[in-house]
Amino acid sequence: MDNYRFIISGGGTGGHIYPAISIADELKRRYPDAEFLFVGAKDRMEMEKVPQAGYKIEGLWITGIQRKLTLKNLMFPLKLISSLIKAGNIVSKFKPNAVVGTGGFASGPLLKVASGRNIPCVLQEQNSFAGITNKLLKDKVAKICVAYDGMERFFPADKIVKTGNPVRADLINITGDRQEALQFFGLDTDKKTLLVLGGSLESKRINALIADNLEFFKSLDLQLIRQCGKGYLELYRDLDSNTIKVHAFLNNMAKAYAAADIVISEIRGRCGFGVMFGRKANHFYSIARGGGGPSDKKRTSFGGRRCRYHDQGK
Repeated sequence: MDNYRFIISGGGTGGHIYPAISIADELKRRYPDAEFLFVGAKDRMEMEKVPQAGYKIEGLWITGIQRKLTLKNLMFPLKLISSLIKAGNIVSKFKPNAVVGTGGFASGPLLKVASGRNIPCVLQEQNSFAGITNKLLKDKVAKICVAYDGMERFFPADKIVKTGNPVRADLINITGDRQEALQFFGLDTDKKTLLVLGGSLESKRINALIADNLEFFKSLDLQLIRQCGKGYLELYRDLDSNTIKVHAFLNNMAKAYAAADIVISEIRGRCGFGVMFGRKANHFYSIARGGGGPSDKKRTSFGGRRCRYHDQGK
């Protein structure tokens, strides 16, 4: 029997979305007749990226809690109730055999409803510093898949399974032709290429760092592929040229890695794992956030794995 029905829930950033898609792809490979439904948050990037990957998705009216008093926070209880009701309807209609949560606030209502109905649930935590949604769900799920040691700080030890982070199949063994990839991006096939990443939502500081050092890169005769993030595209669009290619988001990451000779990546979400599988010269850009946050923890966890780190203070 391989006609299983899976709900996969998570989103908000690429660090939650692409693990979910990778998990679905592998389940589909193992169970070709299985059915899949994604559940995310309305108006977030998963509502675009998941259909692009070939899967159906339902959106919940849910957002995270802001750290200060805002109108969005006042609306949160109403959104939570609405999302719990819709999640219940989704589960009743789709009748999943199992549910997977990859983090992000959209996965909270869905996994709470599913676990309450005794449907087997699994969490996948990408970070070495667990997200708040996964921490809230830890007692309601059967297993928790992690990528780092020491996750007993956040989750029950008997539920933890160290699986590593899901990586898209096209990134595991990049076999694409470098010249073809460079032509895809409209770059010179004879020049060295620097790929700069900072997560799907991107980092203000890493964007500024690259913009402030364009003359330096020019002096090295480097050309750049830059994923700047949707929120920064208008600010940096004018930098696009024959030697600098500015993208809000890189949909074809395999071609980006194939084109690159060097990768600079912020340590956030799954950037580090994708870069490492790309087998390139890796420079991780760690932004200190204070309090030993996710980037600081991940920096330690990647130690000794063909990487060089550059720390940026507050």
